Amino acid sequence: MCIFLCSVHGKTEAGTIHVGKNKTYTSVQKGIDAALTGDTVLVYPGNYKEHDITISKRIYVKGIQYPVIDGEKKSGIFTIHADGAVLDGFKIINGGRSETSDLAGVLIVDSYDVKVINNKLDDTNFGIYSQHSKNCLIKNNQLKSYGTNEVQSGNGIHGWRSDSLLIIGNDIAGHRDGLYFEFVTNSLVWRNKSHDNIRYGIHFMFSHHDTYISNIFENNESGVAVMFTHHIQVYNNFFIDNWGGAAYGILLKEITDGEISGNYFSHNTTAIQMEGCNRNNIFKNSFSNNGWAIKISASSLNNIITENNFLGNTFDVGTSGSLVENTFNGNYWDKYEGYDLNRDNIGDVPYHPVSMYSMIIESNPAALMLFRSLIVSLLDKSEKILPGITPENLKDEKPFMRPLKL
Repeated sequence: MCIFLCSVHGKTEAGTIHVGKNKTYTSVQKGIDAALTGDTVLVYPGNYKEHDITISKRIYVKGIQYPVIDGEKKSGIFTIHADGAVLDGFKIINGGRSETSDLAGVLIVDSYDVKVINNKLDDTNFGIYSQHSKNCLIKNNQLKSYGTNEVQSGNGIHGWRSDSLLIIGNDIAGHRDGLYFEFVTNSLVWRNKSHDNIRYGIHFMFSHHDTYISNIFENNESGVAVMFTHHIQVYNNFFIDNWGGAAYGILLKEITDGEISGNYFSHNTTAIQMEGCNRNNIFKNSFSNNGWAIKISASSLNNIITENNFLGNTFDVGTSGSLVENTFNGNYWDKYEGYDLNRDNIGDVPYHPVSMYSMIIESNPAALMLFRSLIVSLLDKSEKILPGITPENLKDEKPFMRPLKL
């Protein structure tokens, strides 16, 4: 009986596999293959020219001082197909490219509770790719790629039909989209920096009940795009320096029942572009030094825009129609020229944030060449006295006289 118990104990106790020069194993894949469920595989410093490394059991694969896994541009590098597996502390470089498959530095497939943490990915097609997985943690990774066009580049962190992902503290640059979600639900994106990407800092579609907090989306070619999604929460993010003819701080298309609050929009061509959006609350945001603060289409209904600061924007609000069924109320507008006789910090006359000139530009973009001309000033002044083109019902009935403390 004692011999039997000892043998059982020996089989279930977690062990450690050592991989590296002068170690038991010199190949990462062979070390992983030798490990039993629950074991730790320690990979020591060195340059390992390997690709298509597969983790198919619940083990902890730990890099010591960032060993380099060089895929030599031949294929994907790591594939994880095991619940509870951990990949920690590697430098993963030179992933392959393919026109028929999505090759990734780290591919998570049909797995639960996987952790990909503290890795450095350099020059991979897709960086970290979650496919049909749930409750996975992708944290504190650095992802850098060198794509030159959308067609031949992959995304930094890519989620496909996954649920309850935690994307925390990653730095992503040089990819097609920094983060891309499609059919990803109930997930958290927190404290990431997505910058200098070819297209969007983050791009997600059909990804409901997700929350985005304290991320930085900066200097991306087209900003951020959110499409065909309901019940999203976007809090305390920075949308900065997204300039270009088709660039936005954030593009909202067919978004319903969302909350956008506490965000900072600065130096974007258009801070928020809304197309076909309904029942969203946009409150306590700062819009400063953008081309347009908000462009809202006539197809967007029942949105509430309140308690925001509008400072130094070329145009505060633009719209494509004369009938606007949205509420703008209780915001601060630096262009407001009204008065406050009872000194309650609320203007006594409404503010109309849509200028006549912005309406002309909406239908005739070439009119931008007249910007800052005398005729434009005269047009806008006359429209305020005898409104005829701007939508009469798009107005702030209670504009604040001083900027709000957000």
